[in-house]
Formats: sequence, structure tokens, C-alpha cells
Amino acid sequence: MKLGFFFELQLPRPWDAQSEHRVYKEAIEQAELADKLGFDYIWAVEHHFLEEYAHCSAPEIFLTACSQRTKNIRLGHGVVLTSPGYNHPARVAERLGALDLVSDGRLDFGSGESSSETELGGFCQVRAEKREKWREGLEAVCRMMVEVPFQGYEGKHFRMPVRNVIPKPLQKPHPPLWLAASKPETINMAAQLGMGSLTITFVPPEEIKPLVDSYYNSLANECEPIGFAVNPNIFFVAPFMTARTEERLHQMLRGSEHFFLHASSHFFGDGEHEPGKTSIWEKFQKNPIDLQKAFPHLYGKPGNQCVGTLEFVRHKLRAYEEAGADQVGLMGQLSNYRHEDICEAMELLGREVLPEFKEREAKRAKQKAAIVEPMVERAMKRKPAPRIPKHDGPTIIKAAGVY
Repeated sequence: MKLGFFFELQLPRPWDAQSEHRVYKEAIEQAELADKLGFDYIWAVEHHFLEEYAHCSAPEIFLTACSQRTKNIRLGHGVVLTSPGYNHPARVAERLGALDLVSDGRLDFGSGESSSETELGGFCQVRAEKREKWREGLEAVCRMMVEVPFQGYEGKHFRMPVRNVIPKPLQKPHPPLWLAASKPETINMAAQLGMGSLTITFVPPEEIKPLVDSYYNSLANECEPIGFAVNPNIFFVAPFMTARTEERLHQMLRGSEHFFLHASSHFFGDGEHEPGKTSIWEKFQKNPIDLQKAFPHLYGKPGNQCVGTLEFVRHKLRAYEEAGADQVGLMGQLSNYRHEDICEAMELLGREVLPEFKEREAKRAKQKAAIVEPMVERAMKRKPAPRIPKHDGPTIIKAAGVY
């Protein structure tokens, strides 16, 4: 099982003039440390207007900075919003191509719809249309990275004429594709489209085996790839902090280990937010939500959090591995955790736990390849033909003579 880190660039209030600068610089240092320790991935979200919860609205910039401070670790968009209402597909394809080039082919491309009303409303997006728009944008981006020239697109929500979208990515035919999934049906949809499932939800390892089995069953029997290659992987996310002793762990957590869940409920549940004024941190301090009510599947069970002593985290990660997870993305950069403490936890995990997973991964990857390669071969034969508009002869663009 591969291990990596998942960045929200979380920044609880109160802020000062250097707060955002500091959180970016520290996160880049954490990415650099993850690379040196031998972790496999870093992931970065795309969220807009979600104050305190996520200040990562331009992940391509953050990942590009990380690409120049790292050598081996893969760089994952977790995710790019591919609806044309958020990002024009040509701009997405251009940025992906450029980032794959400057990172020497280390990019993974996750896409998603977005779901918070703060983001949808901020970009004047209609919730009922978001899946259609996501899919049209994704179809177009996949073709733009491959076709020379891109043969144009005629959809309900997006149109574009023939153009050669450059630069092309270094990885051929394109970087591995992932889909953000929070429900069983979306996990299966990722498999049906030949994409890895970025399972962004709170699932304890005791409950993931049915999701893993369903994903691979859909991949084997229903996959019609949306891209030009299949990425057979399922990923799970887990909050993370660790130390050798309970006493040290308590010092590192600072009583704020549930802030991420509180902020999630604020933006994705039933919270009320006044832009620029509401302090989620203050509300968390004064009147924290009833986590058992908001997240009942986390309580009365071990939960998905990799938050505990080193041995607790080791056993939790082993449970994910035994249940069939291909990757776990650890969320260490959360709440008001100190940068020094995050790095301490990363180093402890990297030096004392990561090696055993690395040792098993090569054998596991070989066994997995023998199983999924026939699935992928059959899936590629089922790939639908791209929806290319009809053209009357070659496209000739006449210069306007504006000089």
C-alpha cells in the first residue's frame, strides 16, 4: 500500500498579515520532507472561499512549487474542478501539461464536481447541473492532452473549436486519472470510467473491503474508460498525527483534533457562514458541534483517524492495507497544529513505519498487476469513440491583421 499526504492548507483564525504566507511555506517544507522520507504522494485540494477550512484555491501553483523542491514523490491534484464554470477545460489541460513537464512526469490528475454551496453559489453554478458539467469538462480535457490537434467539442455546457492544446504532458497518453468519491455509487462510477477512486470520506478500515470489492468488480465488468488509459486504484483519506507517547501526542494535538470535522460540518453540513466575518475557530472553541450526531459512523467504532501513538497508527494502516486499500492519504496539515510537530510526526512515521509498507508493496504490486491487467485490456476494448463534432474540411484560422 502506498502512503502519502493530503493538503487542505487549513488555516484557522485568528490570522495575522503573514498567516497565509506562512501556511504555504510550511506546507511546501512538509512536501519536501515527505519526499526525502520516501513517501509516495502528496495531494492538494481545489477549494474556493472556504475560509479556515482550505486556503488551497490554486493547487496548480502549490504543486508546481512542490515539484521544484522534490525529486521522486508524485504530485496529485485532489482535485481539479473540471466544470467549465470553474475552470475552462483548455486551461486545465494546459496547466496539467506544464506541471507534468516541470515535474518530470510525476503528476496525477484527480477531478471532481465540488459540492459546497459556498463554492457553487460563488461561481453561480447550478447544483443540478454540476455532474453534467464535470463530465463534459473531463471528457474534453482528456482529449486535449492526446489529440493533435484537439478536434473540438460540442456539448450542452461547453463548446470549443479545433485547436492544438499545448503543451502536452510528458506521461503518455496522459497522467493517471482519479475521481473524488464520497459515496459508494461514486466509487463505482470511478471504476466504470477507468479512474482511480479518491475516496474523500470518513471510512474506517473495518468498512472499506466491500467498497474495494465493489470498485474492482465494476472495473472488471462495467468499465468504459473516459480517458485513454485506466488507473485501477482506490485511495482513502485519514486525519493524521502521531507520537511515541500519549503525553507527547496530547501536546501536539493541542485539543484541536476535531476542528477538521467541525469545519467540514460547517461548510458541507448545516453551518451558516458570513463571508469574511464568521470565525469557525471561535465557534469551535465556544460551542463545538455534536460530532457523534454529525458523524455517527465515526463513533462507537475505531474510526478512520490515524491519530494516536506510533503503534496505534501502525496497526491502523495495516488494517487499511489488509482490507485492500491501494493508497492512504494522511491529513497532517490540519487545524492549528504546529509545523514543527507535523514534521516530527512525519519523520517518526517515515523512519519507523513506512519501510515495512515499502517492503511489501513491490510484491503486492506484482500480484495486483496479474489480476488487473486483463481487466484493463478488456476495458480499453469497450472504450466509447470520442464525441468529435463534424468538420467540413481542415480548420484554417485566418489572422486578423491587427498589427
